Amino acid sequence: MEITNKNIDGGNTFDWGRTSKEYAKYRDIYPDAFYERILARNLCVKGQKVLDLGTGTGVLPRNMYRYGAEWTGADISENQIAEAERLSKEHGMHIKYMASPTEDIHFPPATFDVITACQCFWYFDHQKVAPMLAGMLKKDGRLLILYMAWLPFQDEIARSSEELVLKYNPAWSGAGETKHPIHIPDCVYEYFDPVFHEEYDIMIEFTRETWHGRMKACRGVGASLPAEKLASWETEHTKLLEETAPDSFEVRHYAALAELKVKR
Repeated sequence: MEITNKNIDGGNTFDWGRTSKEYAKYRDIYPDAFYERILARNLCVKGQKVLDLGTGTGVLPRNMYRYGAEWTGADISENQIAEAERLSKEHGMHIKYMASPTEDIHFPPATFDVITACQCFWYFDHQKVAPMLAGMLKKDGRLLILYMAWLPFQDEIARSSEELVLKYNPAWSGAGETKHPIHIPDCVYEYFDPVFHEEYDIMIEFTRETWHGRMKACRGVGASLPAEKLASWETEHTKLLEETAPDSFEVRHYAALAELKVKR
C-alpha cells in the first residue's frame, strides 16, 4: 500500500510492500539486548496479550514468541503480513496477523495487556490513534514504543551509505539520526502517563551483503526509488562497500524505548 505523508520524505510516496522480501531477509537485526530491555520491564511475557502495530514481517512477535505472550501483529502492507505469516509458519509459531492501517484497527475494550509499536509510531494519526489504543488496553495496560537507528555521525560506514541514499533520494528524511528519547506527541499524554524511557548504544554485526540488504530495505531506497534509480543505487552501494568496508564489521546504533500506561 502506498503511503504519502507531507511530514515524511518531503511528501514523496513510499510502499513497504515493494521491499518485503529484503525486509524479511535483512531487517531482523535486533540483538538480544534489545529484547532483554523489554523483558526487564515485565512486558510481552507469558500471561499477556500483546498487539504489535506496524509489525512488518513480524520481527518483534517472532523474536519474543518464546517468552509466552499471546501475539497479534498488524501492518498496513499486505506484502509485509504475507512474509510475517510465512516466517511464523516456518517456525511453528501461532501468531495472528492482520493487514490494516493502525487507524482502522478495532478490538473490544480491554483486550490487550500491552500494545507495541516498533519503528513505526511516527507514521500514525496520533489524535485518532491515542484514544483507540487506550480503549483496547486493560486497566494499567502498557503502550511500548521502540526504536533503533544507526548513528551516521559516529560510524563511517553508516555515514557513507546514508550519503549515497541522499544522492538518489534527496528528500529522504531518515538521515542524520542522533541519540535521543523517543518523541511522544502531546495528544498521547491525554490518554497515557509516562512510566519509563531508556536510550542506549548498541553495536550490530553485518557483512557487506547483509548491510547492503538492510540499506536496500529502508524507506529511502527499496520502498521508494523507481526501478532504474534503485538498480543504479545497488551498483554504486555494492562498489562503495567493496572499496571501504571489510568482509564483516559492526555498525554503531542506538536503541530506545518508551513505556506509557493508560490513564484511568
